[in-house]
Amino acid sequence: MTISAYLEPWVWLLGTFPVLLFLQRWISRHMQIIFLLLTRHAGMAMLLNQLVFLPGVLLHEFSHWVLARLLGVRTMGFSVWPMRQADGSLRLGYVHTQKVDFVREALVGAAPLLAGCAAVVAIGLRVLELDQVALAFGRGDWASASGGLVQVLQSTDLLIWVYVLFALSNTMMPSASDRRAWPLVGGLLLALGAGLYYLGMGPVIQGALGEGMAAGVRVMATAFTVTIGVDLAMLPAILGAEWLLRQLHPERRLERLR
Repeated sequence: MTISAYLEPWVWLLGTFPVLLFLQRWISRHMQIIFLLLTRHAGMAMLLNQLVFLPGVLLHEFSHWVLARLLGVRTMGFSVWPMRQADGSLRLGYVHTQKVDFVREALVGAAPLLAGCAAVVAIGLRVLELDQVALAFGRGDWASASGGLVQVLQSTDLLIWVYVLFALSNTMMPSASDRRAWPLVGGLLLALGAGLYYLGMGPVIQGALGEGMAAGVRVMATAFTVTIGVDLAMLPAILGAEWLLRQLHPERRLERLR
């Protein structure tokens, strides 16, 4: 595998990640505003928000639980009930686990991202067959790409799958507590890689792990790209709903409920 082929999925991933992070934070904030304007009750707004994203919340917390049990980590609590945090953020659920070594903690924390990416890719590429549309666009075959896109849009269950994608992809990002052990694990992996490279084992590592790692990164980047596409498609509906509700409920009423 050439260096350029190895770096291409990483560049793709790093390019999509900040866009995805911005869109998910924007959507989370504005969905809460919509439900607050709609219900004029903070608790009811939080509950409606939870119901919309419930498929993703269930996958997020269940993936924590499953991987923890597989790694021999004892679980001490499981919830998908929303709770407002001290900093104003909304926690959609949690899985309490025993304190373990940082490697298993990092793996359990990464479970929702891995499960979410797998689900998004499976739905986006295998169910909706968006990979064929993307390939046609990539090779400049606009006729095939447009025809494939029209076929996707005409699917009778399109709205259901778009909703599932929206709910899953916007809840798959690990929380701050999920990422707690990541810097230490990442630093150790970088140090190990640098040491092996210094010992002249760089080509051996690249040959053994290069293709597999690049494939995994490509899957994650694909999931991020599908998510960005779904989120962008939902933006007009979110903006339209918020604008309409603001006309019905003056801004001052919203401020009092925050």
